[in-house]
Amino acid sequence: MRQSHMLERLRAATVRIPCSTSNLGSGYDTFSIALDRYLVASFEPGGDKLQFVWDGTLADLEVDDSDNLLVGTFTQNLNQRGLIACGVLRATSDIPVSRGLGSSAAAVLAGYDLARSVLNEPRDDEGAFAEAYHHDGHADNAAACLHGGLCAVVPALSKPIIVPLNLSPRVGFAYAAPSVGISTRKVRRLLPSEVGHDVAVRSLGRATALVQGLALGDPELIRIGVEDELHVPYRLPLITSAEEAIGAGYEAGAWAVTISGAGSGVIAMCDPENAEAVSNEMREVFLRGSGDSKCVGFSAVPDYEGLTRLL
Repeated sequence: MRQSHMLERLRAATVRIPCSTSNLGSGYDTFSIALDRYLVASFEPGGDKLQFVWDGTLADLEVDDSDNLLVGTFTQNLNQRGLIACGVLRATSDIPVSRGLGSSAAAVLAGYDLARSVLNEPRDDEGAFAEAYHHDGHADNAAACLHGGLCAVVPALSKPIIVPLNLSPRVGFAYAAPSVGISTRKVRRLLPSEVGHDVAVRSLGRATALVQGLALGDPELIRIGVEDELHVPYRLPLITSAEEAIGAGYEAGAWAVTISGAGSGVIAMCDPENAEAVSNEMREVFLRGSGDSKCVGFSAVPDYEGLTRLL
């Protein structure tokens, strides 16, 4: 296809995806909540090649453009239609990368929907979800990033099913992370392939408490719900100062604190008015442990919009 004709088919577009915290203790590979940190990706057609502009947390990303999830998903979906993207692909993000806030899922979803948007095609949420699931091998982050709010992903015979859940406005969120990220694939290899029947029963009870606690804003049920034996005990030792940061969160008044996603960040659930203080205390622990000013900490509120087309 002639380049001029390909450019005529593509239009400028911009999409925005929220971050997500997942697992939440007992909800391993099942629960996720979209939060108000965002990846914004845009494309402007023109020229004779594809150029890239990265900003925010993406500016120092040590990944070749050829291995970038956003670039790969965007270009692959256009290539499947016989199109080669020429123009400027821009992305800015305030989502910490590889620190348990679904940055990979956000990148895949952004690339998928941006490709459809530049072709002026309607959203394909089912296809976007399948793309993210195919990449990650689990779909909890993708569900919340795509739809917003609190979601559960339930295995089914043919494909995972997304189940929206109630989330009380009484629940606030505080996040903190060290300066160093962690590989989800690496920590998954440390998890046991089997657990005992007693562990499975306790996990089911905790997950039930977590769902009800988040729906009601009940501190006691949430605290019970974040207790875990499936993944947290195996991941926690890999994150420097994480146990101390979790302890600092509780001392600052958090109802419950656990690893966010696979880490390296931790997420606290608390009174919304106390969220900033909790995040500051947890970040201070990571800062003392490493001396690196790139440790992060912030309060967050749920995002209920999910993937959004801005242009």
